[in-house]
Amino acid sequence: MLIFFDTETTGLSTEDVICSVAFVDDDTYAYELMNEGKKISAEASSVHHITNEMIKDKTSFKKSSIYKYLEMHNSDENTLVAHNIQFDLEMLVKAGFLWKGGVIDTLRVSKHLIGECEGFSLQLLRYELKLYRGEKKLQEQYGIKDALVAHNALSDALVTKLLFIYLRDMASEEEMHALSFKEVLLEKFSFGKHKGKYIEEVCINDTSYAQWLLSSDTDEDIKYSINYYLQGNK
Repeated sequence: MLIFFDTETTGLSTEDVICSVAFVDDDTYAYELMNEGKKISAEASSVHHITNEMIKDKTSFKKSSIYKYLEMHNSDENTLVAHNIQFDLEMLVKAGFLWKGGVIDTLRVSKHLIGECEGFSLQLLRYELKLYRGEKKLQEQYGIKDALVAHNALSDALVTKLLFIYLRDMASEEEMHALSFKEVLLEKFSFGKHKGKYIEEVCINDTSYAQWLLSSDTDEDIKYSINYYLQGNK
């Protein structure tokens, strides 16, 4: 079974933790707010709109119904699907849960299969690939009446499922699983002062910037691509 999953957190530092979790599977869904004992930063609230007042009386992840659901389905027979899944898996570990089933990362799979996109954030792909056209039907299928809002865990889990369906026309589930662990050779930067420029060109003309990115906390595929082009230019 495929389980489409998303988390929202108290922030993006190494000390931050889960504050909401959602999943959708073949025919059910769940969304919960939770309190892991750390305050939500104002910056994080400005993204997902979850406040400290909203989680004040909520339970911890380990006491939630979603934790029980994941424990019940934590086997090789099931696959967790998320956009940038490594982040979600790390957050689950922080909350005391280790996923033992299969994983598919729609972020990395998208980079492999539709590399011509200018960016790969879930919301950019939602509009670039016109995934929003399928949202109403999917909401009706699950009986979800609330509007989809970016950076809401349930909304993002639903969009991840729509993205998976789109990618499935280009690769099988097994192929997507393999691609989730395969580094991507990117052509262009999708951020920073060289946004839109070819990485190979920047490695030639601005080597110091490329080297700085290698020493920073940046995307693994960016580092892989920079190293590839730098070695090719030696």
